[in-house]
Amino acid sequence: MQTVKMVVTGPFNSGKTAFIRSISEIEVVSTERKISLEVEKVKETTTVAMDFGRITVDDDLVLYLFGTPGQKRFDFMWEILSEGMLGFVVIVDSSRPETFREARFILDTFRAYAPTPYVVAANKQDISEAWSVEDLRIALKLDPSVRCIPCVAGDKEKVKGVLLELLNSILQEIESGGKS
Repeated sequence: MQTVKMVVTGPFNSGKTAFIRSISEIEVVSTERKISLEVEKVKETTTVAMDFGRITVDDDLVLYLFGTPGQKRFDFMWEILSEGMLGFVVIVDSSRPETFREARFILDTFRAYAPTPYVVAANKQDISEAWSVEDLRIALKLDPSVRCIPCVAGDKEKVKGVLLELLNSILQEIESGGKS
């Protein structure tokens, strides 16, 4: 049985926990806590350490998904969670351009931890204010080779599409011996 560790990261309230919950075959192990700061009342809870989910792809392959906290005060967990990852997803809230700079910082930080394959999930594409994938690609200054995929974190099929893109990149990297 082959296991693949993937990290799901992105800014606060970008959809990381919803992404993992929508696809995990087990109940997600979550470290969510109530938010006490009034300025962050866009939602009631936040991840303080990690989220963990699992997906069995087939008899030979299992994906382990580790979701990072999005708040800067918990960013010490990022490096810990990145250890042993074979790839990562950066989730960006397409409807909140004020978070794009932070998303780019997170992407660069994870690339520095490990030069593994990654994809960008343009989340909340079901919201009318969402930036298009093409505009998001420009705003994030993504290389043309980086896959930027439209996503809705609560939609299992959309999440599956993002993870399959990342898995294909990981398998290509493994087959090429890490020379891609």
